[in-house]
Amino acid sequence: MIELLSDPAIWASFLTLTILEIVLGVDNVIFISIVTSRLPHAQRPRARFIGLALALIMRVFLLLTIAWIIGLTEPFVTIGGFGLSWRDLILIGGGLFLIYKGANEIFQDVEGTGHHGAEATMYAGFGAVIVQIVILDLVFSLDSVITAVGIADHIPVMVAAIMVAILVMMVAANPIANFVEAHPSTKMLALAFLVMVGMALVADGFHYHVERGFIYAAMVFAGAVEMLNLWKQQRHRRQVERADKGQPTS
Repeated sequence: MIELLSDPAIWASFLTLTILEIVLGVDNVIFISIVTSRLPHAQRPRARFIGLALALIMRVFLLLTIAWIIGLTEPFVTIGGFGLSWRDLILIGGGLFLIYKGANEIFQDVEGTGHHGAEATMYAGFGAVIVQIVILDLVFSLDSVITAVGIADHIPVMVAAIMVAILVMMVAANPIANFVEAHPSTKMLALAFLVMVGMALVADGFHYHVERGFIYAAMVFAGAVEMLNLWKQQRHRRQVERADKGQPTS
């Protein structure tokens, strides 16, 4: 262990993996934020914490069963020259679930059916929300662990990087969720990205790899544009308030 701590290459792989795990975890945090928005306000932080804690447990467990993880990438059946592995099935299933969930949330928001007639729909189903989080945690955890195996050679380094990344996400989860809830347009943008990530997962499952850098670059660009729109709206509101009070608007 002392040798690991004194090796610069180990620290480099740890920092690189931690950053990558945080970036990969952004999708997870956004999904958890949106799913838990269906719960009462008092339950949302607890649901987010439980969801991320389960993600941490799942990822560490998968790391400790590394041989099994490697085996998941080996095809168990070949159909017309296409080798299908358990990892492919998980990615396809998880991607389809993410597309359905994101599209369904968009439909409810656009059609105005999300809060129709049923506080019971919004304020029930804590267990159902946790189940949805667990399903996607499995997909994101599998991708995360395979990334970790490809970058670091030592399991303690992988575990440490994943733990740090999850802790960062736990700290960021509530502020991100509160911001998304306070700005409906950012929620719509986040849902659109969830659908896009779902499509990328399905494509990966069918062995058509979509470079994640393009997806994250699009997310950053769209997020920056949305921030400009929010800033413009905020300035407009201040100008309207000053005009109502008879104050100069410039």
